[in-house]
Amino acid sequence: MILSFDYPPATRGIVVVWGMLASHPFGGMTWQALHYLVGLRRLGFDVWYAEDTDNELLDPINLWNTSDYSANVRYLAKYMDSVGLGNRWIFRPPGVQDMCLGARDLVGLAQLYKEADVVINLCGYHFLRSEHETIDCLIYLQTDPTIDQVKVAKNDTQKIEQLDAYRYLFTYGENIGAPDCLVPVEQYQWYPTRPPVCLDWWATDSLPSSEAVLTTISTWKNFDNHIEWQGENYYWLKDREFRRFIDLPTKSRLPLALALDGIGAQEEVEMVDRGWRIVSARALSDPIAYRNYICASLGEFTVTKDQYVRPRTGWFSDRSACYLAAGRPVITQETGFSKFLPTGKGLFAFNTMEDILAAVDAIESDYEGNCRAAREIASEYFAAEKVIGSLMERAGL
Repeated sequence: MILSFDYPPATRGIVVVWGMLASHPFGGMTWQALHYLVGLRRLGFDVWYAEDTDNELLDPINLWNTSDYSANVRYLAKYMDSVGLGNRWIFRPPGVQDMCLGARDLVGLAQLYKEADVVINLCGYHFLRSEHETIDCLIYLQTDPTIDQVKVAKNDTQKIEQLDAYRYLFTYGENIGAPDCLVPVEQYQWYPTRPPVCLDWWATDSLPSSEAVLTTISTWKNFDNHIEWQGENYYWLKDREFRRFIDLPTKSRLPLALALDGIGAQEEVEMVDRGWRIVSARALSDPIAYRNYICASLGEFTVTKDQYVRPRTGWFSDRSACYLAAGRPVITQETGFSKFLPTGKGLFAFNTMEDILAAVDAIESDYEGNCRAAREIASEYFAAEKVIGSLMERAGL
């Protein structure tokens, strides 16, 4: 896979991105990292990618925990090569303190940290170590709002010590700090941002086939990451939200399919009996298959984790941004994002079953118009150069 790239001179400073491209080799996570890296490079930054953490590794084939990092390194090298950044990655194997792989050794990595104008901790996945104390400017890029903010409000000393090390805190929770948002904001300023997309990678030349359906890609049961705040439990579960709308296929004029991971056999039978088409999301761990699945879809119908919805965080999905960039309309659960993004054509926010059915009818009545509107929304609000450019400008770079 070679993605289009035409980079200007790297004259705007050195940026290191920490992420989980190698350690969590999923289709969606891969695109997320590549969008940031290439967006930064297109803006003229000398961008490097590094994994310098002792967190777990998942095997790229079976997605099980592994201590053998060889396949992960090959995966990382492949996708960095695909965007013309094959000489700009470094990987320190988890638990290994005396070596790293890629373009620099440990001494070179330490020097890179000293030279970097900024290091961006994408998803907040990397925990800081003493070796990182030489970094001049750290940016924490929170893609999952609410948990960090609640921990700070509860005086979680470990989380506060971690966040104190960062000069800037950015969050996908665009509504955090607004009067109608229930997420507590104490001690820190959180700057709003949203998922970036390299639009040209998702451009499609044609409409989907007549057999296309509304789809999404999701984990059915997520790991236990619930949180309690002021007597309320906020859940990290997709299946909980899907069940609220489990009868949708019997009411919708458009067919619906879910590409799921982590659903049990009995639950799958129940969903199929209700009219849902269920396919395995495992095959979509491959980034090209992930992209092709989205581009072949009629559009996206999806739900959102309770942790983003009830507190009205303003969160929006990386995956949904890709659907929009592919010119595929999106129907997604309201988190407060409609305060910042246009809805009603190409993008629809819902709270109730009636909202969903109205969106389905609107898409069916003018499908091509909704496809154009989806692409226009992506271009105006999610283009990598705009989103990342704004982030870097606010960080003084």
